[in-house]
Amino acid sequence: MSDEDDILVKDSNGTRLNNGDSVTLIKDLKVKGSGGVTLKRGTLIRNIRLTDDPAEIECNADKVKGLVLRTEFVKKA
Repeated sequence: MSDEDDILVKDSNGTRLNNGDSVTLIKDLKVKGSGGVTLKRGTLIRNIRLTDDPAEIECNADKVKGLVLRTEFVKKA
């Protein structure tokens, strides 16, 4: 049984997210521990990975690798 069967992950609009989806940020986010990097609203994040927590996704942004984002700050692209 895969993680997608166990945990239902939804974006800020209630749309279901799956591994490999692309999402867009809905607000500017300051990234902790990255030396002051801010990801701007509208930034496209590709190829997300779901975690054990339905409120968080893992991804890589252009400036930050190994990033964990809260699903309340993204919408499916």
